[in-house]
Amino acid sequence: MLYRLKDGGYDAYLVGGCIRDVLLGLEPKDFDVVTNATPEQIKKLFRNCRLIGRRFRLAHIVFGREIIEVATMRGHHEANDSKNQISQSSDQGQLLRDNVYGTIDEDAERRDFSINALYYSINDYSIHDFAGGMDAIAARRIELIGDPETRYREDPVRMLRAVRFATKLDMTIAPATEKPIAKLASLLGNIPPARLFEEMLKLLLNGKAHANFELLRHYGLFRYFFPALDDLLTKNPQGIALQLVNQMFINTDKRINSGKKITPAYLVAALLWYPLQEKYQRLVDQGESPFDAFNKAMNLILSENAAHVAIPKRFTLGARDIWHIQSRFDKRGGQRAYRLSQQPRFRAAKDFLCLRSQFEPELAELATWWNQYVEQDATKQKEMVANLNGQGEYKKRRKPRKRYPNKNKQSKPNNE
Repeated sequence: MLYRLKDGGYDAYLVGGCIRDVLLGLEPKDFDVVTNATPEQIKKLFRNCRLIGRRFRLAHIVFGREIIEVATMRGHHEANDSKNQISQSSDQGQLLRDNVYGTIDEDAERRDFSINALYYSINDYSIHDFAGGMDAIAARRIELIGDPETRYREDPVRMLRAVRFATKLDMTIAPATEKPIAKLASLLGNIPPARLFEEMLKLLLNGKAHANFELLRHYGLFRYFFPALDDLLTKNPQGIALQLVNQMFINTDKRINSGKKITPAYLVAALLWYPLQEKYQRLVDQGESPFDAFNKAMNLILSENAAHVAIPKRFTLGARDIWHIQSRFDKRGGQRAYRLSQQPRFRAAKDFLCLRSQFEPELAELATWWNQYVEQDATKQKEMVANLNGQGEYKKRRKPRKRYPNKNKQSKPNNE
């Protein structure tokens, strides 16, 4: 790809994270390319190219399942360029459209962090460092290029990226880069909920979820993902909700780092469980029946959170299933245990029950029973259900016996 761009008369470089990771001894997850060719010129060179984005116009070169992102070198811009509308900013300084092209020097100044402003050239097989990225890597330091407050206002998501890079690369955030974060955290409220969901996945499903959670809360950023939970944790900083969330993130990191997957539905179910319980109890106290209160509380908590993070429906439905199954675990008699174990979300729901049992002692025996149940064959499972001694049994209501007249009994004569 680099050589095809070069043969087409353009400059092309590998840039950003792939260079950084190689220097840190890590395996790059993807490769990004920057060139002085415009997106339209790139598309003419590659039949397998598609152009995406309005805010940042990018070219995606598709090789089977692999996608290589190719960006045109960015230049300096003037806000609200009404002449061609290629650059546009909000009143808070956030860039809404930014398709201003420039030189490699200008492109380096436009990148967010110095560790990402490294360029590898195939012309001389060398790394070009325009912003002190090599020194930052040596010092294991995350530092923004340019004035931090201005750069955060241009794109508030950079605050989240600073946190993610710090934990992922085991680096510290430079004091100047760190200072404005708490002050400007509210700018995340201007970010589209769909984009915040993507950032949430990067933060919580990268094997560093617990460290990211602690840093996000430290800088006041977590509330823009889950405000109801953040309010609950602030009211009761040593409560059961914080203990469960901490343990959930520790378990999540272990699972991901061992090569296993975890569904975002489980994260949503765990993170919103205690805000859900709080809302449920409030509705019950207002006179709602437990069944109606629980369903109404689920709808409210998910719709309220959707205003901040646009969680796809397939994950919110999964979270609902996990929540519903919690109330069915103690009903094990007859075929109920078997039927419950066949539910699509049963495994995730059982894991959540086990997590809850660590902080809700009354659930410990129930969680142990289900852990043993799923490890047994069908015969042993039936024995476990039979040995419940009436606990969890489904008792059928006996029909009243039908009385038949006794034919041998002589009827008394009627007195006339």
